[in-house]
Amino acid sequence: MGHGSRITHHELKYVPPKMRHVKNDRQIVIGVADWHIVRKDRPDVRLASLEYFSSMVAEKADVSFTRILYGEKYQVDGIIAFGAFSETEMDFLRSLSYSILFVNSDKQDYEFDQIIMDYEQGLKDMVHYLLEQKEYRSIGYIGGIYEEDGVRIGMHRLHRLQNILQEKKYYKKEYFRVGAISQESGYVLTKELLQTGDVPEVLILGNDEVAEGALEAIRELKYRIPKDIAVVVYRDIETLTTKYPTYTSLRMLPDLVWSMAIKMLLERILNKRKDTMKVYLPTKLEIGDST
Repeated sequence: MGHGSRITHHELKYVPPKMRHVKNDRQIVIGVADWHIVRKDRPDVRLASLEYFSSMVAEKADVSFTRILYGEKYQVDGIIAFGAFSETEMDFLRSLSYSILFVNSDKQDYEFDQIIMDYEQGLKDMVHYLLEQKEYRSIGYIGGIYEEDGVRIGMHRLHRLQNILQEKKYYKKEYFRVGAISQESGYVLTKELLQTGDVPEVLILGNDEVAEGALEAIRELKYRIPKDIAVVVYRDIETLTTKYPTYTSLRMLPDLVWSMAIKMLLERILNKRKDTMKVYLPTKLEIGDST
């Protein structure tokens, strides 16, 4: 979804039931800053479907969403920002709005509201399921790391998975391949690993972008899922619409995250809440047909 473009219910000729009898005076525009997680050339961002969540939590306003690209000008009432941001990026976000909610940021202060995802239990549940329930004996990882201007994304999930497997004596360095957070990187790293012939029984794919490329390589080399290799997808905040909804995944409970984020942000914008909050939400292992 490009600069300044957004879809509202009214353009779609659909008005949710509770808005049919009353026209809200207040029009709220929420910017979504996800440029570290989703490449800007990806149009497949599910902002239109977010109107569903906003209609549940916003009774006094019509809410629409626009995707924010770094450095461009927008008229927004508030921002939901995903991941970590450099100081210059922070200044850019502040220039657009002071009502900002961060999801999974590395901020130690209480300047803005934050939603923090608790990876720890989800990772432990995933490893327990793979080793104890499914009795797999080798686990690999294809992931990506973004590092620029002091911003690092992807390190935490990599290191925690390594540590959990090391504690259980199941970590094998050769099965862990890390590159960029991109479809191309996922493809190349997976192909390289599979072509060694020494292939783990399970591959954990570090996020949606990487997963698309990894699954392309698996198909190309004629590996069957899960017969030849099992797959777990680490599904991020899901601003992308997934192409593999039936796969086993570690999910960041996107519906809960979005509805909580919208609710907290509207409290700041509409109700002028001054005190900031940090809310912790769990990740969840969802068993599918890829393991």
